[in-house]
Amino acid sequence: MILLSLCSIFSSLFVYVTGGKLPEPEVKIEVIHKPFVCYRKSKYGDMLLVHFEGFLESNGTMFHSSRHHGENNPVWFTLGIREVLQGWDKGLQDVCAGERRKLTIPPSLAYGKEGKGKIPPGSTLIFDIEVMEIQNGPRSHESFQEMDLNDDWKLSRLEVKEYLRKEFERHGYSANDTHHEVMVDDIFIKEDEDNDGFISAREFTYKHDEL
Repeated sequence: MILLSLCSIFSSLFVYVTGGKLPEPEVKIEVIHKPFVCYRKSKYGDMLLVHFEGFLESNGTMFHSSRHHGENNPVWFTLGIREVLQGWDKGLQDVCAGERRKLTIPPSLAYGKEGKGKIPPGSTLIFDIEVMEIQNGPRSHESFQEMDLNDDWKLSRLEVKEYLRKEFERHGYSANDTHHEVMVDDIFIKEDEDNDGFISAREFTYKHDEL
């Protein structure tokens, strides 16, 4: 009972000293390999193509590998919009194409207290990630101009769908109209703020607080 009271006092004192905020959890970053020449560094909104292997820190068990599981393909994702674990968003900033990093991610930036699939609750995870390619992401002005086929400074559903089709084909994936329609629906639900059936340049490039 006394021990619990002391813990409560120290906890309250810590919160008071730090201004009422607990320190944010950090991702431990270890650079395993860095290319001699770095033409660009990643930033929020960029699209990254990566190969990765994930391990449980507790016992070293590999729970997934993009090279050995599934279709053995590298994975595309957009940095900073929570398409992936928060630990990836934090740990893959300012990375170069060709760079390889080891990320040690605490549970709060991974799958938390709940866990997921093969990952037990409260697990610290280790990822070995190799960045194959970096491209302008969907929130860059360059990408908007590429998608805006008729230069009217707004994106129609047809323009977004055509962009998705080209991107899938460019990276060797077969076109799937049904899948693309679902993706377009999701994009417009999230991005078409005024529900006018178009995504304006402002809606497209504005970084929402929740992203």
